[in-house]
Amino acid sequence: MTTAGDVPADLVTAMTEWRRDFHRHPELGFQEARTSRRIAELLSGFGIEVHTGIGGTGVVGVLRRGSSNRAVGLRADIDALPITERNSFEHRSVHDGVMHACGHDGHTAMLLGAARQLAAAGSFDGTAVFIFQPAEEHGQGAAAMIADGLFERFGIDQVFGIHNMPGLPVGKLAVRPGPIMASEDNFEIVIHGAGGHASAPQNTVDPIVIAAELVLALQSIVSRGFSPLDAVVVSATEVTTDGVRNVIPSTAWIRGDVRAFTQETQARVETLMRRIVAGVCAAHGATCEVSYSNSFVPTINTAESTDLALRAARRALGDGNVDPDCKPIGGAEDFARMLAVKDGCFAFLGNGGEPGQGRGLHGQYYDFNDDALPHGAAYWVSVVEATLPPR
Repeated sequence: MTTAGDVPADLVTAMTEWRRDFHRHPELGFQEARTSRRIAELLSGFGIEVHTGIGGTGVVGVLRRGSSNRAVGLRADIDALPITERNSFEHRSVHDGVMHACGHDGHTAMLLGAARQLAAAGSFDGTAVFIFQPAEEHGQGAAAMIADGLFERFGIDQVFGIHNMPGLPVGKLAVRPGPIMASEDNFEIVIHGAGGHASAPQNTVDPIVIAAELVLALQSIVSRGFSPLDAVVVSATEVTTDGVRNVIPSTAWIRGDVRAFTQETQARVETLMRRIVAGVCAAHGATCEVSYSNSFVPTINTAESTDLALRAARRALGDGNVDPDCKPIGGAEDFARMLAVKDGCFAFLGNGGEPGQGRGLHGQYYDFNDDALPHGAAYWVSVVEATLPPR
């Protein structure tokens, strides 16, 4: 059994140094050249087999023990965000407009720590595959690694991921079977009317009026298209036109965001949206175009893998520090693409503090809590020991 207290002090110090170095040198998705190079150097130094260039800038480490052909994947994301950091501490970003505002620096350091610990003293039978994924924030990195043969090349049976959670106390982990994070879809509606002078609206087909009606009508997708027990959010987040102060425009654009917890719900939202938009525009004599894209699929944990994650978390963190049935959240996660093709589990690890005043995820004052590092590393080691027990 591995607990956070079993993580050696020198490893905690090393993880802290790695984490702060990654924080100081953030890189955007598919541009993580320095980050990937440093990860590969460290893995190689631990005696772990290293594969680079997986899905672009992704790195995979492979550690084998015993004779079993079972393999488990542990995934950390490595990219940063296009945000200007407002912190003043020594390890703040050295790149203007780029910042580790989501804790991927911590995720990377924790997985590296677990890799070193397992390479030095791991008790398991099979293959531990350490996956360092690029471009999570884009929602494109997981698909790129999968397309590059991630699961086939390394024989991965199950895959696990974690994300730090500000507001959840350090040393605690929260998880649930089934949907744990939402999908994210984006839409754009283009309304083609007929513009004209603002003093003569009778000679126009006003796309602003149509857009206003559509913004309200879109809300009926949730209120009348789904059960009150379904979790669906449809948000129009931007309305623009090509008009000016005294001109009724010819064209209006509505852009927005949809969140859901099943792919069936995603598909139904799109169907209802297209029907409503076509009907409202036709009623006003306008034409329309609807663009609808699936940026992130829902993050859905499989039951057996979640049971393994719970067993691992209780061993590493203590039974009282594990929430086995947390509430799902509306944020989206690129790891969902991996869970769409492999059994696995995604969990939330306590990062402490209160996520206010820009200190929450994607905030300009955010900083990963280094006190969480040994807990994350211990959990990862425990996941490998739980999924690949010695025979």
